[in-house]
Amino acid sequence: MAIRQGSLEGLGVNPNFWIGKRVFLTGHTGFKGSWLSLWLQQLGADVTGYALLPPTQPNLFETALVDAGMNSIIGDVRDGARLSEAMFQTDPDVVIHMAAQSLVRRSYVDPLGTYATNVMGTVHLLEAVRQCASVRAVVNVTTDKCYENREWVWPYREIDAMGGYDPYSSSKGCSELVTAAYRTSYFSLKNEKSSQVSLASARAGNVIGGGDWAEDRLVPDILRAFSLGEPVVIRNPHAVRPWQHVLEPLRGYLTLSERLFTNGSLYAEAFNFGPRESDAMSVNSVVRQLAEKWGESAAWELADSSHSHEASLLRLDTSKAIHRLGWSPVLNLDAGLELTVDWVRANLGGQDMHSFTHSQISDYQSRVADQ
Repeated sequence: MAIRQGSLEGLGVNPNFWIGKRVFLTGHTGFKGSWLSLWLQQLGADVTGYALLPPTQPNLFETALVDAGMNSIIGDVRDGARLSEAMFQTDPDVVIHMAAQSLVRRSYVDPLGTYATNVMGTVHLLEAVRQCASVRAVVNVTTDKCYENREWVWPYREIDAMGGYDPYSSSKGCSELVTAAYRTSYFSLKNEKSSQVSLASARAGNVIGGGDWAEDRLVPDILRAFSLGEPVVIRNPHAVRPWQHVLEPLRGYLTLSERLFTNGSLYAEAFNFGPRESDAMSVNSVVRQLAEKWGESAAWELADSSHSHEASLLRLDTSKAIHRLGWSPVLNLDAGLELTVDWVRANLGGQDMHSFTHSQISDYQSRVADQ
């Protein structure tokens, strides 16, 4: 797919940087990982993915033929020896760690697996980096839920305390602490042997976009029900989340990776990537907007059973990414929901989803260039 030329660097992505770069990406079979894999391929990077089999059926990885343009390795980040061997064979320039157990409600059912994947998986990844001399830049992708959520109205900043009510959020806070410890202990200029490695973490909010079939995620649940002509069941209608289209934080990860590679000592920190403050909306508002866009007989109802605790108010402060990285949101929530509905309808209509997904990436890059 052709990439629109021109200076994207002011808003983050420099297409010329990625041509020929060797990228090792964990979690490439997941929703966000599949989108990022396709984008990296489109940018001309040499991509190797390491992940478990796709977590759902159907899934974006298979629907969009993501592995057609990359080296895909099926493996578990809990297997440190295999992960290290895969990275060593790849000889990467950039490592982006996205593999995770990412569902809050599943973490209540399987806390051991959640901590093993999200905490020890991070340790295994960083140990592999220590043994791989080619690596220059590492981004550990966590979540906005890594913060100690006090249910207050102020957006969380990168200097706020880590925490977590549930095992998922707690495990991601732990992953952030592991990242900070490895950065100061092994990947700082004080440690000459590893000083070429620049390590940062990226925290993003709730992402939406085509190709997400995960259970217990609001937008996939809504569109799945709408497409079947069934009412969607809503658990927390008044919960507020920082919604954004998946391509927005992915641009942040690419931007941060580039900055780490070229001038890592200035960017080896944590960064938030979230939407405009006006797009931190309630679940109820998102359901209504999607119902309007879907049309037909879209309907919803409130759950009447008890459910596990989930934070009701969560916002991110992205001023650091805006001022330090030149990254800022391009899509508002309405545009993100529109792209998501378009993708779902295209898939239901039998279109070539490899080409369609690439076209949405190209269109997004054009919007960035026009910004």
